[in-house]
Amino acid sequence: MEQNGRLPENSSDLKGDAPDATDFANYFCTYAFLFHQKEMLEDHKRTGAYYTAIMQNQAQFKDKVVLDVGAGSGILAIFAAQAGARKVYAVEATDVAKHARKLVQHNRLGSIISVIQGTIETVELPEKVDLIVSEWMGYFLLRESMLDSVLVARDKFLKPGGALYPSHARLYVAPIRSNLTHSRQNEFRNAMEGWASFTDDMQRYYGVRMDCLNDSFRDEQKQYYQQTAAWADVSPNQLAGRPWCFKQYDLLTVTPQEIIDSFKEHFELQIIEAAPIEAFAGFFDVQFKGSPENPASFEVLLSTAPDPQCSTHWGQQVFHLYPPINAQPGDRISGDINISRKKENHRLMQVVFQHCIIPRQQQPQAATPKLQSTERVDFFSIE
Repeated sequence: MEQNGRLPENSSDLKGDAPDATDFANYFCTYAFLFHQKEMLEDHKRTGAYYTAIMQNQAQFKDKVVLDVGAGSGILAIFAAQAGARKVYAVEATDVAKHARKLVQHNRLGSIISVIQGTIETVELPEKVDLIVSEWMGYFLLRESMLDSVLVARDKFLKPGGALYPSHARLYVAPIRSNLTHSRQNEFRNAMEGWASFTDDMQRYYGVRMDCLNDSFRDEQKQYYQQTAAWADVSPNQLAGRPWCFKQYDLLTVTPQEIIDSFKEHFELQIIEAAPIEAFAGFFDVQFKGSPENPASFEVLLSTAPDPQCSTHWGQQVFHLYPPINAQPGDRISGDINISRKKENHRLMQVVFQHCIIPRQQQPQAATPKLQSTERVDFFSIE
């Protein structure tokens, strides 16, 4: 609460600029709502992993200066203070910073935590920090592009030898069976049948022919139903092969340009069950290892892989394949995955799979074969 026109102690005089209007509309606006914060906090696999990583490594946090990037409700800043941090700067771009201030004061941590409203790119801190904590991960790890801001914070504020929590991240793809593939295909057919009825009615009742738009409508519906990745909570028994880790990041050393640039990585999916491969599932994990100079004494893994016991709000991104791939045990799907940012909104992603199936009896004993011209290409967006 303000008293005599002055801000509470924990808000300090530090501040940054608000996000620009376009970025606010495309990304930041939803994070200002407590409902959205609640959805993330009640993901106990997520929140519990951060709590364990911080509280089981209190020696790494004791008497240290910590920066929380994209602080949201301030929960990670509070964990850091509970672990013994001397000072915590919680930077949050949206108005949820006001709620974070209330939480900090209510938990009697105002002398330790300063909540700063503004983008990390425009904030200036009075000192360098020993640790950066942040929950920056989006769907399929990179959607939302918040890692950009974490790297800005690292390069601006982290002391030499400092650590990031999490410290490492990995991306995976796996072949799966999916009933949703069939339902989305049926929805696509229904949409096209509905369009045909609509155009007939327009001509019958109003004398207007609209069939010149048939191809445009079909392309639009195909992009939505067949070329847009879907959120799903995949069960482990849907896996038809072993997941493949195709990308790893060390957050202490990865450059901003490596994150911004599109990239292509190879994958090899070994099929272990006779089943039509109806989709690829994409997911990630992050590791809390500290840094070489300040290693975690208790390492924690937060995984979004299919899990029968405890899923996460990230779920998995499912890329439906039309038509499915017929595969047998021992077959291998060999291919490349290309990931880039969408030009019209850099926080969304474009994913292209370029792949072919190699039957077991045709597999060479040596190195991975070069993809042939008969390979298949599937395009997707992550919205």
